[in-house]
Amino acid sequence: MLPSIKPEDILFLDIETVPVVSSYNNLSPAFQAHWDKKSKQFRDKEQSASDVYERAGIYAEFGKIICISVGLITEKNPFTFRLKSFYGDDEKSLLSEFSAMLNKFSKNRDALLCAHNGKEFDYPYIARRLIINGMIIPDMLDNAGKKPWEVKLLDTLDLWKFGDYKSYTSLDLLTSTLNIPSPKDDIDGSMVASIYYNEHDIKRIVRYCEKDVLAVARVLLRFMNLPEIDEENIESVTQV
Repeated sequence: MLPSIKPEDILFLDIETVPVVSSYNNLSPAFQAHWDKKSKQFRDKEQSASDVYERAGIYAEFGKIICISVGLITEKNPFTFRLKSFYGDDEKSLLSEFSAMLNKFSKNRDALLCAHNGKEFDYPYIARRLIINGMIIPDMLDNAGKKPWEVKLLDTLDLWKFGDYKSYTSLDLLTSTLNIPSPKDDIDGSMVASIYYNEHDIKRIVRYCEKDVLAVARVLLRFMNLPEIDEENIESVTQV
């Protein structure tokens, strides 16, 4: 699979998001009304909009990014993997730092991004939050007017489907299926908002996000029938 792609040209990516405010009651009246309407699409009849507010973080209109982690293969034979995260309470600041890094990385004409379910979640979420913050979308994430072969975005979920669109395969399930260490050995995505707002432990969230990035890289390398990334060859340069 993907015989023409070099793994060192790929930037692996994952994001963590939370509701833009800690509770439904802290939303403005206008956004409470918007969430009431939005949440009717999935909440049970006996549930209120407030009851399901913890899900607001998955929608760019009601959430914000608190961490973007990336990973890159820096050496071959054996593979060496370097991780870095952009994180914090100031979404605009972390988006600015991430965009600067992505623009620099994209100077490589063969550069690609890779995420799990990235085409449905990570890539559009980042682009939308950039617009909301009044920022420019990096060219790699801006697909407007591009031809399919000009798009530089890979998605391990999309690749795993092999054209079958009937089901969703989580990263946790896929790593278990492929006998790859699970990134969910401490927390999972459903716990991020609580850890952020109640425990104020963003460092724990960063570590979790970086584990997801490593898992995505390991999955793609398996798809490409390439060697594993060994634990002793993984480095994080993030200051946490």
